[in-house]
Amino acid sequence: MHDSPIRYESSGPGVVRILMDQPESRNALSDSMLEALITAFERARDDAEVRCVVLASTHDRVFSSGGDLSGFAAERPLAQKHLASARFPRLFTLIGSLGKPTICAARGHVLAGALGMALACDLIIASEEATFGTPEINVGVFPFMIMALLYRNVGRKKTNELLLLGDRIDAHEAERLGIVNRVTTAAEFDAAVTDWAEKLAAKSPLLMRLGKEAMFRQQDMAFADALEYLRGQLTIALATEDLKEGVQAFFDKRAPIWRGR
Repeated sequence: MHDSPIRYESSGPGVVRILMDQPESRNALSDSMLEALITAFERARDDAEVRCVVLASTHDRVFSSGGDLSGFAAERPLAQKHLASARFPRLFTLIGSLGKPTICAARGHVLAGALGMALACDLIIASEEATFGTPEINVGVFPFMIMALLYRNVGRKKTNELLLLGDRIDAHEAERLGIVNRVTTAAEFDAAVTDWAEKLAAKSPLLMRLGKEAMFRQQDMAFADALEYLRGQLTIALATEDLKEGVQAFFDKRAPIWRGR
């Protein structure tokens, strides 16, 4: 992607890394950055060879500073600003419905809209040097676009605290709250991300896609409706060759050979 604010790189069999690469802006989520991220995730979604996506940053200390404040304050028609902000829900929904597992590799600060982007991913691995927060209220904004994701991942009172106070928390506190799955030292960070990415890429791509779709769709269903929907998904899974292969490989004590059907 020439002249793009991101890099799109293969990182081993089945793994793609989408790297935000605009250090001068601390990877601010400008219109161009959001558009490039959407394009990259769509590319990964449509590539049958991709089985896991890692979202990361080339910046040593910053994952992303969040929304582009200069864009918020720019003198342009309000209708244009409203249309531009549609990229946030579009990106969050795209990541959640990708059909492939996603890892957010949070090496540095994950702030504002970037926290929503991280939470849209399935898993978050953080360096112990990373911080997380929603500082929008401190500059006269409010974290509207990531509120729905926060309330679906963190308890109500702690979410209220993050939204209203605008303070940062460290990686270990983020892990305690359920925002982060795993915290590593800086030296162990890359190996931890690679380990999980390779494990995810080694699973059946078909069952992963069915499972990911179910994870995304059932989250806002009524309990009884979710159970019935998931029972139907199990029936579909039972009809696949990959399920039969996985069970047979278990009994044969060998690695399964996935056919994707």
